[in-house]
Amino acid sequence: MPERMSLVDRHVGFVHALREAGVPVSLAEGLDAARALRVIELSERESLRAAYAATLVKKPAYRPGFDVLFDLWFPAATSGMHAERPERRIDPEQAELPELRDHLAGLLSGGTDLELREFARAMVERFGRQPAGPGRQNWFSYSVMRALSPETLMARILNNVLAGRERGGLAEKTVRQRVNDGIRRFEEAVTTDVRRRIAEDSGVERIARSAVRPPLDQIDFLRVTKADLARLRREVYPLARRLAARLTIKHRKGRRGRLDFRRTMRASLQSGGVPLTTHFKPPRPHKPELVILCDTSDSVSSFAHFTLLLTYALREQFTKVRAFGFVDTVDEITRFFVPGADVVEAMTRLANEADMVRFGRTNYGHSLERFAERYADAIGPRTSLLILGDARSNYQPPALDVLRSLVSRSRHAYWLNPEPRQQWDTGDSVASDYGTVVPMSECRNVAQLTAFIETLA
Repeated sequence: MPERMSLVDRHVGFVHALREAGVPVSLAEGLDAARALRVIELSERESLRAAYAATLVKKPAYRPGFDVLFDLWFPAATSGMHAERPERRIDPEQAELPELRDHLAGLLSGGTDLELREFARAMVERFGRQPAGPGRQNWFSYSVMRALSPETLMARILNNVLAGRERGGLAEKTVRQRVNDGIRRFEEAVTTDVRRRIAEDSGVERIARSAVRPPLDQIDFLRVTKADLARLRREVYPLARRLAARLTIKHRKGRRGRLDFRRTMRASLQSGGVPLTTHFKPPRPHKPELVILCDTSDSVSSFAHFTLLLTYALREQFTKVRAFGFVDTVDEITRFFVPGADVVEAMTRLANEADMVRFGRTNYGHSLERFAERYADAIGPRTSLLILGDARSNYQPPALDVLRSLVSRSRHAYWLNPEPRQQWDTGDSVASDYGTVVPMSECRNVAQLTAFIETLA
């Protein structure tokens, strides 16, 4: 049980839980956190939270998961023990439901965080418990929220607070915002207390593994939700700029500028007019060209959505970007990503209008052959070819010779595969066969995509 742990056990368990949740914590950072505990007042829980956050959290995206795990490993209270309670106007254990709703309405419009948390704990004790057999019980937050229905208190609070003043103005807007913020804080307090009670019954390690979603940059592309995609849009543009910069560097390293005749002749004077050393002018900086070949089949639809977001962002970073989508045939989809187009609308049009499907089963070989027939001129000596897909071709011929010919005409070629590496070459996957022609990298999340971009330098 968590309440029986020593401080050292809690610290070690908390750091381990953060790592399992995808928050990177090094050994040195764990030691820094332990040292920080020596200079704060351990009885002040928010100071403890701040000390851990300052030493262990490196990105804002990691903070929500950190807070969930902190509340599990360092709970504000444990069953049978209570923190100092604020003065109450009612007894939550004895009051009738209308009285409880009236009290909650007052807290939502002007209560402190301490009062909301204490009231939430009392409401979980009263409404959140459901028997689950002899000596066992389950805890639920929805039963608490259903009983109190805080979202239905808005009209009552507005009538009490505005007290006859004009409706629809700044005063009402301010009250609504304050109440909505209070409802959110109350829901979080209820959820936190339910999670604490489940951890006491089932073990904190067990609930910690399921309580936290991975940070945004570690969410698997094949499992992202629509909400995740909306958040990922903010990550795309910085990645696109970095990818363009890395490919530009590789272009500059791979070529030399024109012969600098004057410097070469001047240097030849040291060897009797014989140009033993040649000098070249610096290459002119330029944006590279990019061709993207993207699997848009249902099996990788979430990955395809993200890569199309990336395509949309890359459009601004390259001299020329041509994008092609395929399932069992291929079509150019660049037209859907013209400047000024809304990315969501572009994806909707792409799904309805692009000619990428014949029979509906992914066929990499036929798609590559069709691409070579119709769009071979898209690839040239200044082109970087980026292929995005899981290399699962429904046991159809892979057309390796066609791919080899395309790659030979490009400046660089890369393949990003959204499947875990251990699943490559299982079933209908021909990842290793394609990997002999194009360097293939596992790319299941933003963190791996970022690492891939870094390796290009």
